Amino acid sequence: MKTQIDICANNLLNYQEKFKALSDEYRLDILNILSKNGETCVCDLSELLELSQSRLSYHLKILLDADFISVEKEGKWNYYSANPKEIKEILLEDLYFKLYPIDK
Repeated sequence: MKTQIDICANNLLNYQEKFKALSDEYRLDILNILSKNGETCVCDLSELLELSQSRLSYHLKILLDADFISVEKEGKWNYYSANPKEIKEILLEDLYFKLYPIDK
């Protein structure tokens, strides 16, 4: 049986993982690109960010583990999308709306 302390510790670890994912400039750039462009091929991300495939994969894995992005495989290519629901849960509304502005 899980105690309240165990549940709190699990929640803290979850937040730690999410804030770690947001603590890097490249990962914030990735989220910005995906939030503006929608589903984007990994090859395009690599070109836009001027990152090697291995370095980009490292950053994408961290964002995937934090559930900030999702991936869909089509043939030999991976296409990534932002997960706005998860992003909104962790970010203040002000910062969220900078990534996902309300169309007027």
